[in-house]
Amino acid sequence: MKFVFKWLFRLLLLAVVLAVVLVLSLDSILRVVVQHNIRSQTGMEAEIGKFHLGLIESVVTIQNLKIYNPPDFGGTPFLDIPEIHVEYDRAALVNNQIHITLLRFNLGELDIVKNESGRTNIFSLGLAMPTKESVARSKDLSGFKKKTGLDFKGIEVLNVSVGTAKFIDLKDQRNNRTQAIGIENCVIKNVKTPADLAGLAVLIALRGGDFFNSLIVPAGLK
Repeated sequence: MKFVFKWLFRLLLLAVVLAVVLVLSLDSILRVVVQHNIRSQTGMEAEIGKFHLGLIESVVTIQNLKIYNPPDFGGTPFLDIPEIHVEYDRAALVNNQIHITLLRFNLGELDIVKNESGRTNIFSLGLAMPTKESVARSKDLSGFKKKTGLDFKGIEVLNVSVGTAKFIDLKDQRNNRTQAIGIENCVIKNVKTPADLAGLAVLIALRGGDFFNSLIVPAGLK
């Protein structure tokens, strides 16, 4: 009896230790998983400095996220994001709904790269400037549910910061330039469709001056 009790106690103690190790390692494990998912879904390498998923509080925080362009663009930097902080409604998520109470997004740097064959990364990755048709479609989020299986219920508070934008010409470095955007803590409330971000887009365009206008090229030349 004592033998069984002793080994049972040891097994329980081992289970507790493993549980503690798992909890302490969870963020590191998830960080690797997220990096892998970004790479598998986009073809771009990603590095995450710190990843935190709250076990009790409904929060996800990603710090120092860096995404790199694919080999076609020399593996150069693409996005430098110091912080993505999300606070969400867990009850809504259980019901297959996305309801974000706070999203803090800090885009430190966006690098727009033109490769030696004349192609630009933002166009190659499907991030071209919006057209009237795409703006009209942005009011309908049915595509979001088809892709994720979740209903998007909106973002109560969106806090956005944007640092700088760079243009890098791999063929002729004389064309390289940097534009400071300098938006800090721009708060937008009740975001339910991409159209609700129109004001932010206008602000970025104004801060960017001619930087973004020079990137708009005729169809067929992208």
